[in-house]
Amino acid sequence: MITVFGSVNMDLTATANRLPYPGETVGGNGFVTAAGGKGANQALAACRAGAHVRMAGAVGDDDFAEPALALLREGGVDLGGVETVAGTTGIAVILVGGDGENMITVVPGANGTLQAQQAEDAIAEMTPGDTVMLQLEIPAIAVERALNCARERGVRSILNVAPLTEDAVRLGRMADIVVANETEFELLAGTEIRDAEARRATLAALHAETGQTFVVTLGGEGAIAIENGRFFSASGLAIEPIDTVGAGDTFCGYLAAGLDAGLSLSDAMHRAAVAGSLACLKAGAQTAVPLAADIR
Repeated sequence: MITVFGSVNMDLTATANRLPYPGETVGGNGFVTAAGGKGANQALAACRAGAHVRMAGAVGDDDFAEPALALLREGGVDLGGVETVAGTTGIAVILVGGDGENMITVVPGANGTLQAQQAEDAIAEMTPGDTVMLQLEIPAIAVERALNCARERGVRSILNVAPLTEDAVRLGRMADIVVANETEFELLAGTEIRDAEARRATLAALHAETGQTFVVTLGGEGAIAIENGRFFSASGLAIEPIDTVGAGDTFCGYLAAGLDAGLSLSDAMHRAAVAGSLACLKAGAQTAVPLAADIR
C-alpha cells in the first residue's frame, strides 16, 4: 500500500497576451480551474498505475474542497486520511502570458495546518514494506515527523524534494529514496553540475556518503538513478510535448507504484519515464495522468 502525505490544491489559471506590469490591469483571454497540489497529483498517478493508494492531507471547509478531491475520489484513491479544517483549501493563482511566461502565487490554506500529529496519524496504520510518498508543499515539521515515523515502522519513504525549500537538503538526508530534478539535485549535492559525467560522479559520491537511493529526472532525457552502488537509467518517449506541468508528478507516482508492486528500480523507472512522457501530451496535471493501460 502507498500513503501519500502531502498537498491538495485548486489551481486557478488565467491567460493573457502578456503579463501585467506592477499596478497594471490587462485583459485576459482564458480561465480554467483544475485540481492540483503535488501530493494529490502523485496520489492519482500512483492509483492510475494500479496501486492501492491512501491520501493523507487537509482541505478547507470552502467551495474548493470538493472539486480539489473529485478526480482522486473518481479514480479510487482512499480519502480517509484527508481532514477538513476551518478556512480555505490550498490555492495556486497562476497568470500565463502569450510567450509562456507565468506568475504564480500559492496560498497554502489547509495544507499549512498539517503538523507532526497528522504525520503520525498518516503513518499509524502502515506496516513494514508499505510505501509513504512525500513532497515539500506542506510544513517541514510534518514531513520530518512522517520520515521519522516511517523509519521507526519499517515503511519505505520516498521524498520528492519539490518545490525547493530551505529545508530540502536537511529533509533529503532522511528519506530512503530521493527524487529530484536536475536543479534540485544540485542543491542537494551542494555543487554545480556541468555535464552527464559530473552528474554520475556527484551521484556516486552522495550515495557513498548517505547510502540512499537517488533518482534524478532529466526532462526529455528520462532519468538516472543509483541504488546499492549501481547506476540505472531510463528513457522516455520521443514526443512533441503539449504541456509538461504534470510530467514530474506522474513520474513520481508511477515510480512509487512500481516499487510498491515489487518491480526493480530499473523497471519501475522505465515505466515511470514512459508515463511522464505521455503526461506531456495533454494539458493540465491530474487530467493528463495516463492510465496503466496506456503505459502497456
